[in-house]
Amino acid sequence: MNCRVITNLDMPELFPYSQISERQLLHYYEPERGLFVAESPNVIKRALGAGYEPVSFLMEKTQLTGVMAEVLAGYPDIPVYTSDKDVLETITGYSMTRGVLCLMRRKRLSESAELCRPMHRIAVLEDVVNPTNVGAIFRSAAALGVEAVLLTKGCSDPLYRRSARVSMGTVFQVPWAWLEGDDWTEQLHSCGFTTVAMALREDARSLDDPVLKEISRLAVVLGTEGDGLKPSTIAQCDYTVRIPMLNGVDSLNVAAASAVAFWQLCRKPAS
Repeated sequence: MNCRVITNLDMPELFPYSQISERQLLHYYEPERGLFVAESPNVIKRALGAGYEPVSFLMEKTQLTGVMAEVLAGYPDIPVYTSDKDVLETITGYSMTRGVLCLMRRKRLSESAELCRPMHRIAVLEDVVNPTNVGAIFRSAAALGVEAVLLTKGCSDPLYRRSARVSMGTVFQVPWAWLEGDDWTEQLHSCGFTTVAMALREDARSLDDPVLKEISRLAVVLGTEGDGLKPSTIAQCDYTVRIPMLNGVDSLNVAAASAVAFWQLCRKPAS
């Protein structure tokens, strides 16, 4: 194990953990792939299992003989920086890391059309800016049969620490890609997808409409927190759909709505 005990975070090698923002890490090697920081043993293990390349590990000394020991054995040449908890607690958000951080290289993403060519059930996120919501949507996607997630450029990055943590690492399992241009509904149609806009409209179909279950290739389109989908997006989609609700409740948080929609429209039938 390539282990080094540290007493502070002043080494340049450690700046990505403590002094460089996630947005800066995203563009760290631009135009080449950037970096991101994964946190907690389970999230790190899922990222490594999905083929992401570690650059370094940063962890409490107590973790060296814990659940991470087997993981580190598989990467003997990767630097492992370790220290006492009070040193690492100077990192913003450290309380959520469960004692382990890992700096990783991003993968080169597929083009959205290429990614979705073999898919039958996908989700599309339009300007979902809260990383907690993005992570929760990925977790629901993984659990309920969504094969890929496409995101507009206004969305929060799925590999930001909070998104990956809330997703329980499923952002490394569910394929995803960025949508390019403003004509992405047309791009989906050209790939053979029927688009379903989740929106609060009086003329919307109910989510349990049997017609929707019969669609061969379906894209569930979800909008930003608060305002929802853009009117132009709704107009360009094939169907507008709403979740039937009781007790005067008119809407759900986008992450909660995604879980309901995925359960109804995307889940795989029991064998």
